[in-house]
Amino acid sequence: MTRTGKIAGTVTGILLLLVVIIVVVIATFDWNRLKPTINQKVSAELNRPFAIRGDLGVVWARQKEETGWRSWVPWPHIHAEDIILGNPPDIPEVTMVHLPRVEATIAPLALLTKTVYLPWIKFVKPDARLIRLDEKHNNWTFDLAESEEKDPNQQPSSWSFQLDNILFDQGRIAVNDDVSRAQLEIFVDPLGKPLPFNEVTGNEKADSKVGDYVFGLKAQGRYNGQPLTGTGKIGGMLALKNESTPFPVQADFRSGNTRVAFSGTVNDPMNMGGVDLRLLFSGDSLGELYELTGVLLPDTPPFETNGRLVAKIDSDKGSVFDYRNFNGKIGDSDIHGSLTYSQGKPRPKLEGDLVSRQLRLADLGPLIGVDSGKDAERSKNAEAKKGEKSNQPADKVLPYDRFETDKWDVMDADVRFKGQRIEHSASLPLSDLTTHIILKNGDLRLEPLKFGMAGGIISSTIHLEGDKKPMQGSANIQARKLKLKQLMPDVELMQKTLGEMNGDAEIRGTGNSVAALLGNGNGNIKLLMNDGLISRNLMEILGLNVGNFVVGQIFGDDEVRVNCAAANLNLQNGVARPQIFAFDTENALINITGTASFASEQLDLTIDPESKGVRIVTLRSPLYVRGSFNDPQYGVKAGPLIARGAVAAALGALVTPAAALLALISPSEGQENQCQTILSQMKR
Repeated sequence: MTRTGKIAGTVTGILLLLVVIIVVVIATFDWNRLKPTINQKVSAELNRPFAIRGDLGVVWARQKEETGWRSWVPWPHIHAEDIILGNPPDIPEVTMVHLPRVEATIAPLALLTKTVYLPWIKFVKPDARLIRLDEKHNNWTFDLAESEEKDPNQQPSSWSFQLDNILFDQGRIAVNDDVSRAQLEIFVDPLGKPLPFNEVTGNEKADSKVGDYVFGLKAQGRYNGQPLTGTGKIGGMLALKNESTPFPVQADFRSGNTRVAFSGTVNDPMNMGGVDLRLLFSGDSLGELYELTGVLLPDTPPFETNGRLVAKIDSDKGSVFDYRNFNGKIGDSDIHGSLTYSQGKPRPKLEGDLVSRQLRLADLGPLIGVDSGKDAERSKNAEAKKGEKSNQPADKVLPYDRFETDKWDVMDADVRFKGQRIEHSASLPLSDLTTHIILKNGDLRLEPLKFGMAGGIISSTIHLEGDKKPMQGSANIQARKLKLKQLMPDVELMQKTLGEMNGDAEIRGTGNSVAALLGNGNGNIKLLMNDGLISRNLMEILGLNVGNFVVGQIFGDDEVRVNCAAANLNLQNGVARPQIFAFDTENALINITGTASFASEQLDLTIDPESKGVRIVTLRSPLYVRGSFNDPQYGVKAGPLIARGAVAAALGALVTPAAALLALISPSEGQENQCQTILSQMKR
């Protein structure tokens, strides 16, 4: 062998020896010696504790997937055990993430192209805890260490990182969020094989970019103080990093009888860029959603809605949630529309438009300011659930239940509502209800509250100042062209009438219930009815014992035509006093005087009849109605007979109250309104 050949052989031998030594060193190296350095570097970079407390090792093995000479190159398979990631200093808990074992493999040949390529990384039974103390302090926002000031001319690193898949068996995520009052445990399991998005959602036209469902979820705990359970599915972990690919989500959560189910996508999930979901709500009452969602809604019968939720998440300006084109039911009423909930400042706001084609006032009464009409058993259960008892005294007629104004300032609202066909009762159909609900800083307005009734229209504006203690309220109500025969369609006697009723009311008061508002209320009530009919039988049908007595005493059992009934009542400090309260009939002129106190619910009325023909009306003494609204007493006053012409003279002196009623006259086409003639005569 030549000298050159000996030198080449020696060098080759040395190189092979070095390779062998390196392989042996690497293969036998105790990687645990690197743990202190790794722990220190990672902790410094993340500004929170990090430690590999168990074994750190590398196993070299050939890849079966490789071919040719590449199949002879061993790949390092790294494992690390008992890893913990701590919390930032302002979070009292010690551990954020605990990983019993992590495994990964690195493609060594990719390092030659300056690429750190991990075909997969696997987490064994990961356990994470997400904590939020307030809007500014949580443990999922990382405050990374500031890098040293870089040379502006320095080129970015030519190294790149690639990760193909994240694997893990069952994981656990605990959520402790003081902001939403959430204390949840979420268990995550691989589905076994990916499920296509359109198979789960049933949407064949789904965006082809949407990823598959990879993991299943199970949740249990409490949210906003309420018990919560649920199941769901999500996409793969790598899809979380792709801003351009929607991340698939699906879940079905229940809290008591309240259910929230959705399926759809999350855009840019790492930054919560927004959601596009098919969303279903259902439960015992819309009011119960407040604890789960923070949206203030009235108590209602059982409900269910299904629509599309599009949300834009913005932690600085406030997120916006659009619930679009939803359909549903509340009780036996249908409901449709779109609502927008904006988390702005100083308060969140609910806006939108709602429509009901078949509306039962018993179902949606709270939305439009009337009695909900819920059955007694449901009301009893609701009160028992709240641990409250009704405030209604047994001997009182006016409602004593309080307006719950304490929550009115948690959000603002601007919602329009239309009810096309109103089902109130078979005997009194309503129609075409419209209202505009405006709630701002605890101040509630219904402008207007309007609906059709008995061939006429009831139009009103309601103002309840819930931001004041006690609440102040006012109501302006107009009733126009209410047909008497349609007001009582089941009463055969009333079908003989041709007239109509008109009225105005302006009332304002202070208090947190209807009884309190009227008990110190001030205002005026005007009512005008022409061409009606009264009889003792009619009063019996209507259940008006006082009216039955009065009619029987004055007219006997005859049916009597009412030319005009007029009332102009002043309400002062809860006491109503008639300026004029009179009936002009074909047989008699009747005047009513006295007081009705809404504060004490006491009546003290005197009824003076004056016959237009002595043979028709024999009673010449006044009648009285006294006592409580709940149990009035009535009879004939003892005393002198009424002087003939005294009633007519008394009414004739009331020129101003009578003239004020002329504005209520709106005669039907082709018909004479007798009230106009009578009031005009009184005015002259």
